[in-house]
Amino acid sequence: MIARLHYITQDLPDFSHAELAELACKGGADWVQLRVKRPLTGSSPLGERDFFSMWMKIAEETKSVCKRYGVKLIINDNVQIAKEIEADGIHLGKEDMNPKEARKILGSKFIIGGSSNTMDDVRWLMDNGVNYIGIGPFRFTTTREKLNPILGLDGIKKIMKQLSPSGRGEGGGIPIIAIGGIKLEDVGPLMQTGIHGVAVSSAINRAEDKSDATKKFVLSLRRSKTTEAISKR
Repeated sequence: MIARLHYITQDLPDFSHAELAELACKGGADWVQLRVKRPLTGSSPLGERDFFSMWMKIAEETKSVCKRYGVKLIINDNVQIAKEIEADGIHLGKEDMNPKEARKILGSKFIIGGSSNTMDDVRWLMDNGVNYIGIGPFRFTTTREKLNPILGLDGIKKIMKQLSPSGRGEGGGIPIIAIGGIKLEDVGPLMQTGIHGVAVSSAINRAEDKSDATKKFVLSLRRSKTTEAISKR
């Protein structure tokens, strides 16, 4: 089952990825996406081997946390690490491996998600067998270096309308997850578009109380789905 809250870790100076994941899990997150950026050593980037070793260590630490809480762990971009640590899934960006190729490597039980910015992207991902689709960015965010055009609420509404003209269902049968600078107050309006859930990074990671911030997103998503179910009766 695809979670409604996709919590995403990020590189912060005072917290490790595993520590951030644990705080989110304590707040009720049941899905953690591990996103690790390549750090710089002096003026030159780490070599591939050093970066892989660093990422592997972070992934193993984060997996240990997720296992303790019974939470799914999704690896961002790196298919090899996802396979080696036996994560639950992989999230692929638009410039990453083709989902079909990832499926051959990872097998049928792995969750595979992909990023989209347009209706053509969404259709392509659906044709290539992903289990869920991230759509965005909803608004400007500093967590991504190469940002696609901002969609905003109207842009997401437009795509969801094309996927589900009746206004019912979630993305024509595949869970759609909004991403990109999402704040707590955005949950209600976004869920009204018919999306399945939201992906959140900075609004949780940079909160003073990260567990409480996670809990508030979980409750808001739960209330939004309950309200939607009642309105459809």
